[in-house]
Amino acid sequence: MKLRALALLLFLIPEAALAQDSIRVDLARPAPRAQLGLAEALSQARVSSPTYRRAQNAADPARWAVKNSYGALLPEFRTNGTLGYTGSGASSFGGATFSQTSPALTSSYNLSLGMSLSGRTLTGPATEKANERAVTEDISASGMSLNNDITLQYLTTLQAAATTEVARQQVLRNDEFLTLARARQQLGQATLLDVRQAQVTRGRSEVEFLRARQSEQEAILELYRRMGVPLPVPVNTIVLTDSFPVTAPSFDLGNLIRMAEGENPTLKAYRARESAAGYQVRAAKSEYLPALNLSAGWSGYTQDFTNTGLLIDQATGQAVQNLSQCTFQNALIGALPGGGIPGYPDMGKVPDCKSFSGLDATGAALLPEISNGIVSRNSNFPFGFTTQPFRASVSISLPIFVGFSRNLQVSRANAAQADAEESVRASELQVRAEVEGRHLALTAAYQAIGVEEANRLAAREQLTLAQERFRLGSGSALDVTDAQNNVTQAEASYVNAIYAYHKSIAALEFAVGRPLR
Repeated sequence: MKLRALALLLFLIPEAALAQDSIRVDLARPAPRAQLGLAEALSQARVSSPTYRRAQNAADPARWAVKNSYGALLPEFRTNGTLGYTGSGASSFGGATFSQTSPALTSSYNLSLGMSLSGRTLTGPATEKANERAVTEDISASGMSLNNDITLQYLTTLQAAATTEVARQQVLRNDEFLTLARARQQLGQATLLDVRQAQVTRGRSEVEFLRARQSEQEAILELYRRMGVPLPVPVNTIVLTDSFPVTAPSFDLGNLIRMAEGENPTLKAYRARESAAGYQVRAAKSEYLPALNLSAGWSGYTQDFTNTGLLIDQATGQAVQNLSQCTFQNALIGALPGGGIPGYPDMGKVPDCKSFSGLDATGAALLPEISNGIVSRNSNFPFGFTTQPFRASVSISLPIFVGFSRNLQVSRANAAQADAEESVRASELQVRAEVEGRHLALTAAYQAIGVEEANRLAAREQLTLAQERFRLGSGSALDVTDAQNNVTQAEASYVNAIYAYHKSIAALEFAVGRPLR
């Protein structure tokens, strides 16, 4: 039974080996269909990054705030017009009753000119200009942060691509080792265990290659996401074109700190906020000053009764009453002794009471020209305005006691200014510490490259020795596998050291607030 089990095992092992060899990872990189340089990535991010565009949205309101502060120094001009309808009937106002027998159409206009000047109005332009400068510096800080973000992700993507290449080389080395192990087994110089060890090692390296390639593609996806644009082509056909040299850092720390204190956008934004807070204090104190208010206005109105017949009837009735009074007056004068005032018999008499009253010859209707005049004067709606007198006023107000609201505003403004000053001081300390710390990190990163380079060379020599010993039969497959793993780790550590150096420069540039290479 034991012999049969051993024979079955020996029969199945080659089949498993053939199955493993049939599953191979494609190491070839697809032909590139799109190339991306760092300058292009930064330019595209400035246009499309949602984060940066949100920061830019504050610029337009800040500009209009400055214009509005200057506009507050100019007179305001307003106009309004109304159209109305009033039905007939009685209405009460102030205990009196007013009757309107005919519906009426009304219209009116009003033009007003006003101006108000106070201490807060006069300090408004300077305050809003300071706020605009602060917004501009905030946008600059956001732009610098975007540059740093895109640069670091670009370097991360290059690092992932280099790591993928290290994994690819490891797979190729393991392929060569497997070929060598099979050749030595056929010559009787190695065992099947050595071949299986080589197969397992190659399989593990293929898995590491797949993971490295996935990380590279995810880094490209993240880069385009931060840029704010979709992928133009499939992710595995995008190639980053820029490379960065490694040179010994020769930056003077004192110069870097001075540059950072003058150019760091975050620090400049805090200083702009401090300046704006100072103007807010002036504006709060200006509430103790008097305020001047100027106003002027023009207006007019129309009122047309819709029932013109009623107007004519009312006028006719009034004319008949006037005729009666005129006739009565003439009769009284004529009844005086002597037929009138002695010496002046016609004084006070009306020669023609009908014409005087506006009635025609019948004495029952108005003269046509009077009726037409009534209708014409009633036809003013909507633009035949009756102008009202011009009005203007000037007032000066000086609050004597309004509670403690002004004291509260001044106190809050002073506290905000003190907070802004402390924010500037804290930012200066932070910038200085960041510059010094990142300068140290850059120096250490450059030194680490030399160490990792030496480790890589030693690991390659170790692999060469292990392969030669295995080829000559004095070494085992495990020795070669360990040496290959050491090479892979050394290569990966070297890649990480290279890009840690480049990222240290990017971090130092971000702290200083300007490019350094």
